[in-house]
Amino acid sequence: MQKQFKTEWAGRPLIIGTGKLAGQTHGSCTVQYGDTMILATVVQGINPREGVDYFPLMVDYEEKLYAAGKIKGSRFIKREGRATDEAVLTGRLIDRSIRPLFKETERKDVQVVITVLSIDGENDPDIPALIGASCALNISSVSWNGPISCVRMGRIEGEWVVNPSNEAKTKSELDLFLVGTKDEVVMIEADGNQVEDKIMFEAIEFGHKHMKKLFPFLQEVKESVGREKKIDADLLDEEKEIRALLDKKVKEFLSNIEFNKLFPYQSKDDFKDKLKEINTKLEKVLKDDSEVTKEMRAQGLAQIDDYVNEAARDYVMKESKRVDGRGLDEVRELGVDVGLLPRTHGSGLFSRGETQVLSVVTLGSPGAEQILDTMELEGKKRYMHHYNFPGFSVGEVKPNRGPGRREIGHGALAEKALESVIPGKEEFPYTIRVVSEVLSSNGSSSQASVCGSTLALMDAGVPIANPVAGIAMGMFSNSEDKNDYKILTDIQGIEDHFGDMDFKVAGTEQGITAIQLDIKLGGIGLQVCQEAIVKAREARLVILKKMQEIIAEPRQEMSPYAPRIESFNIHPDKIREVIGAGGKVINQIIDQTGVDIDIEDDGLVVVTGVKEAGVKEAVEWIKNIIREVQAGEEFDGKVTRLMDFGAFVEVLPGKEGLVHISELDWKRTEKVEDVVKVGDSMRVKVIEIDDQGRINLSRKALMTKPEGYEERPPRRDNNHRSNNHRSNNRNNHRR
Repeated sequence: MQKQFKTEWAGRPLIIGTGKLAGQTHGSCTVQYGDTMILATVVQGINPREGVDYFPLMVDYEEKLYAAGKIKGSRFIKREGRATDEAVLTGRLIDRSIRPLFKETERKDVQVVITVLSIDGENDPDIPALIGASCALNISSVSWNGPISCVRMGRIEGEWVVNPSNEAKTKSELDLFLVGTKDEVVMIEADGNQVEDKIMFEAIEFGHKHMKKLFPFLQEVKESVGREKKIDADLLDEEKEIRALLDKKVKEFLSNIEFNKLFPYQSKDDFKDKLKEINTKLEKVLKDDSEVTKEMRAQGLAQIDDYVNEAARDYVMKESKRVDGRGLDEVRELGVDVGLLPRTHGSGLFSRGETQVLSVVTLGSPGAEQILDTMELEGKKRYMHHYNFPGFSVGEVKPNRGPGRREIGHGALAEKALESVIPGKEEFPYTIRVVSEVLSSNGSSSQASVCGSTLALMDAGVPIANPVAGIAMGMFSNSEDKNDYKILTDIQGIEDHFGDMDFKVAGTEQGITAIQLDIKLGGIGLQVCQEAIVKAREARLVILKKMQEIIAEPRQEMSPYAPRIESFNIHPDKIREVIGAGGKVINQIIDQTGVDIDIEDDGLVVVTGVKEAGVKEAVEWIKNIIREVQAGEEFDGKVTRLMDFGAFVEVLPGKEGLVHISELDWKRTEKVEDVVKVGDSMRVKVIEIDDQGRINLSRKALMTKPEGYEERPPRRDNNHRSNNHRSNNRNNHRR
């Protein structure tokens, strides 16, 4: 049965529709906000997936170009291809929001697909997409501890804006996407222009109040059309006996292992070696047991993780120390270096404990900007950050198949963290690409890439507003009372894996530039958010101080291998003169000087080249093209054409003037060829710009006048053409 539910939210109608589309799913709905509309569907697999030790959730966010009334730009491919980075990031955002509310032990495949059906250019589809995923799961038969709600917060001139339009977002000092339950925060994705900690927390607090307003509406939808949740049948008696037998054998062996002695450990490898030893012993015990099958053995080995998890949690909660022996607020040993690579434009190496990231900057001309043509975005992008995470960084064998969702997500996070300090195009017209290579990883490589990229940008001489550093905050809580918790500064791999929170915060001394929060508890209180933000600032200042000891500010001189850029403005009416017919003029300049030239519609000209001499030559060439010749100026010109009545001389690129035969010499000249030839260089003076803009030149005006010289009356040409006829002939040749 088709049903529609409608409410007013942040000044716009929010409409949820059910029962009309995708009837064979386990849960589906449409969500419309303004004229932006999505379809959300949920399907769950029938049987648990064998051999996996994680919850197999898939979230796909499908951008359809028809939603924006577009046809793909390629001449040969007209259908949508692989997901854009924007689609991947939105899919990750939804995944990170709904995953914490599933049981970790769930092993049936669950797939959530969000399809964008219509987009109005004002309302970002992220909001209806998240609400759609929440609603579809909530009304489905899939077991899930939702619902959740979301809100986007902006701040313009000190005023809070709830769910700002796309235009309003460009004016906002921050962009916060907040997801939560009625009482807790589940996920945060934020970026800002060095926003004060206090303001950022107020945005979280204020956003949560507005987000809560949707829960009665979502409950209304569930009560009206919600399906009964599936409750998996109990295990068969035989399976229960097998499980009990296995648990008994594993417990007997592991009860003799003092897991608390795993901590503190000296290094990641040290911990892995200790764990491997336990794993090997248990595997041998189970392998030698005739009652244990191969499948049971695998299940038994997986239980080690639970014991280690509990041991790590107990150690932190009871000892108030970290699993590696650090204090709760202690940052690992830092390593900072710059200028490592001889031919790159800038490089920075940042390490924190066993995490090490090499960031490299490449500077290019404005023409190297990335062209954006997606469902939502059109335009150009001049600053890009890319992140690579090879298998060797964690000591694993892994094929390199290009960036996955994680790499795209971490690269985007670092890009957000630095975007607000990147200089504007007017101040620094270069296109900027930063690549962060993770060389070794043991926690928070994304925040290490923020630090490494800051170092590389300063090493390249990019005048960033302020250095940026990032830190990951974690948390361990009492397994029986999550309000009893410890917040950890600078978490590493095991604390991320076994802990309850990964709260990444990047910023400058002045304020926050990016936040990303992921949790495993199903939600955290606002108090935890506030404490994490405060402690993150303390750690950030420690890191920034260390970075500034190595490089305090951007270099004044760029690498000799970086391209040189000069920019200037010309009148827009002169652009066609610089380009020339069919691009003839500009291509000639590029070919002869070896530069790149970019000309904006408003007349901004940017000349880029590796060789400074070539840049200067091209700039002078262009300026000469648009230059207006003035009477009295002198030029070293080149003879381009000879006529009976005089010689045409190019004084500036594309600008010719006439040296009349009477102006070639003080003495009488019978033939022009007696004085000059085509290709000769000639020093000339501008004696007149006539009312038609024609340039009249003189050679003799720069020669010494002979003694006793007498002016003679103007002569008529040999062919008896009048001066007027000669003028018309000159015009004909100029066409």
